Amino acid sequence: IHPGFGFLSENSQFVEMCEAVGITFIGPNSEIIDLMGNKANAREQMQKSGVPVIPGSEGFIETVEEAKEVANKVGYPVLLKAAAGGGGKGIRKVNDDNELTSLFEEAKREAQVSFGDKRMYLEKIMTNVKHIEVQIFRDKQGNVVYFPERDCSVQRNKQKMIEESPCLLITEEQRKELGNIAIKAANAINYVNTGTIEFLMDSQHNFYFMEMNTRIQVEHTVTEMVTGIDLVKAQVKVASGESLPFNQNDIQINGSAIECRINAEDPSKNFMPQVGKVRYLYFPVGNLGMRIDSDLYAGWEITPFYDSMIAKVISLGQDRHEAIEKVKRLLSEMLITGVKTNQSFYLDILKDKNFLDGKVTTEYLEQNFLPKWKEEHKDAAI
Repeated sequence: IHPGFGFLSENSQFVEMCEAVGITFIGPNSEIIDLMGNKANAREQMQKSGVPVIPGSEGFIETVEEAKEVANKVGYPVLLKAAAGGGGKGIRKVNDDNELTSLFEEAKREAQVSFGDKRMYLEKIMTNVKHIEVQIFRDKQGNVVYFPERDCSVQRNKQKMIEESPCLLITEEQRKELGNIAIKAANAINYVNTGTIEFLMDSQHNFYFMEMNTRIQVEHTVTEMVTGIDLVKAQVKVASGESLPFNQNDIQINGSAIECRINAEDPSKNFMPQVGKVRYLYFPVGNLGMRIDSDLYAGWEITPFYDSMIAKVISLGQDRHEAIEKVKRLLSEMLITGVKTNQSFYLDILKDKNFLDGKVTTEYLEQNFLPKWKEEHKDAAI
């Protein structure tokens, strides 16, 4: 069973059920999913393995008094996080002791409702950072490789919007350093199959472990484009007991790739989710270095019950400039009617000087780009 990148892909109970009846789950085993799915446990494991982590708590935080002690030690502002969290849920930004008192129980309740687990941990908020992640692949024989990093710094509400590879600001030496850190993390837990280790990179290019996703990710397409390697095909081979069909020397950067996530949402109305029937659909196809992943079709009814992402638009260029121009062309030619999407919003980001310079941080979209964009488009929100 291949679980994709949602629903059951990180559900250890489902994996245990597969294991119990002899069904091969294409991914890591249930123990690894449990270990790395709990963010506090994963953080503790990485510390033991010598992987640098964001300053914060060691293990779980049980009480608000304990949370205050850690917060004052590492310094405000901090992030209060659900240990079993994901998707931006169960997270609160806290600026002082008073806010921590008022938000602690609220965050625990949200975590319990969302994940069935109210345990929390705490990390210092790191500013002026990029979100950099490394895809790793390890087989049952212990062979392990890393792939070129992905820069996922363009985010809204801690949800990725644009992913690209490689990162414009990372040197080959830093790439190897980061890859070796990721390999150390994978070996430390005897990881099998593919996974992604997410880091924050500060302005001095220091890397700090954030979390590990024990599945194929939405943005694996960027890595496939820039390396020419079919990651899902390799997943099947490794799950069946075969050795990795490639080694580290086979993994080369062949240009630059970029992806935009198309969501059914209205940016002019604070990204309000959109529902309704897709009336007409046109995806430009057949162009070299261009790819659209979607199961959308005319007549499809978009409901509020699932994630709002309805397509991924990916391009590959000889360099970053060409990749950006190609993805702009795809976005300009693609047509979805009946439901409002964020398609045109990306065209505005892709021509912004800060984005073109590659210097954006995780705060760029909400603190720099969006205020200006909302002012320019305020009439559309009426």
